[in-house]
Amino acid sequence: MKKLLLSLICFIASIVCYAQTLYIYGGSDHDVFLGCLNSNKYDSKSIWNEYGTYGSKYNSKSIWNEYGTYGSSYSAYSPWNNYASYPPVIVDEEGNFYGYLTVNQYKYNRADFSLAKYLYEYYDVIRDNVGKWYDKIFY
Repeated sequence: MKKLLLSLICFIASIVCYAQTLYIYGGSDHDVFLGCLNSNKYDSKSIWNEYGTYGSKYNSKSIWNEYGTYGSSYSAYSPWNNYASYPPVIVDEEGNFYGYLTVNQYKYNRADFSLAKYLYEYYDVIRDNVGKWYDKIFY
């Protein structure tokens, strides 16, 4: 429980530090938009909007779809595959690179800020109710 509380505190601190909206792009050329990483759960482009394209666990362009190209633990394009060849990237509005979104802790240039680390640890339970987890994390 203490570990979870500490993770949440670190996560919230990282959100305060990021004034930039962060975007996720996937595919072999990282040209497939996969949603906004740190926007609110009502934003249609947010990965936290469970009713939107990028937050739905059923949509093909969602990192939460465990059977999809970008959410499966077996896909070369998924952040949740330890051996993914082409994990998604995180960039800001100007295209500045924040790292690869991947559970592979040995991947060069892996995103290592608090929000990313939190997703790596809890993605499998977050995907079941992203709206609830958004509320837990951000409020």
